[in-house]
Amino acid sequence: GEIVLAADTLVALNDQIIGKPRDVEEAAAILRRLSGRAHEVCSAVFVCHLTSARSTSFYEISRVWFRRLSDSAVRAYIDKVNPLDKAGSYAAQGHGAEIIEKIEGSYTNVVGLPMEKTIAALREFGIRPKPA
Repeated sequence: GEIVLAADTLVALNDQIIGKPRDVEEAAAILRRLSGRAHEVCSAVFVCHLTSARSTSFYEISRVWFRRLSDSAVRAYIDKVNPLDKAGSYAAQGHGAEIIEKIEGSYTNVVGLPMEKTIAALREFGIRPKPA
């Protein structure tokens, strides 16, 4: 059977949703707001079996603490990573270790898809993902 999987992720700071920045200046402003603080990364996932119309959905929330970032650290990060296609202007993978102090919860959720719960949901539909 055919399966559809849809997911989206957002960043929230003090109940305010932070989306993708419009430009590099807004990306720098977002990173400065997150500097030295904790925020949440929230993902929602929907899985549907098209033939039977059976579906399941779930969400995952992870907490992320940023290091204190100087203006030069913000500029250096933006020079290394394209912040414009990322909610919150950052990616946990790659250079994320330079700005992230710690993550509580699912690391893969912060990357963009909570794999632990997603694999469990796919197994409910008889799909056994192969390890990478």
